[in-house]
Amino acid sequence: MSIDSRQVAAGMLEAVPFARTLGFEFVEVAPEADGGVRAVVRLPDSPATHNHVGGPHAGAMFTLGETASGAVVLAAFGQLLDRAVPLAVRAEIAYQKLAMGPVLATARLGRPATEVIAELDAGRRPEFPVPVEITTSDGTLTSAMTVVWTLRPNR
Repeated sequence: MSIDSRQVAAGMLEAVPFARTLGFEFVEVAPEADGGVRAVVRLPDSPATHNHVGGPHAGAMFTLGETASGAVVLAAFGQLLDRAVPLAVRAEIAYQKLAMGPVLATARLGRPATEVIAELDAGRRPEFPVPVEITTSDGTLTSAMTVVWTLRPNR
């Protein structure tokens, strides 16, 4: 699988203006050895996104994780946009440790893309998880998130 990370980043920033508003930086969008996709998105440290204790606001961290998961979906299934619309179905996040400074969200495809595409080809509406880890710049895990996505067939 070949992924143009600049194209994915530009597509995400075009389609999701809120990601631009928060100043997200796309660090990496790349294939993984197992055939999956990984995306890393960074939220810089900024007083505009701080909470009452000086770290990134929970809403900004949630949006960071959801954006990283969306980058994975676009990279894995962007070639299907003429046939289906990717939509987030539900998400869950666990805030585990106070984050301070810039944070990174690393998202990975939770099911093989070939399985998801096979379901779509069979006329079904597949759902698939995208697990996300949010860490500080030194690698400390601060939050864990899962976003469940679907590919809604165009009718």
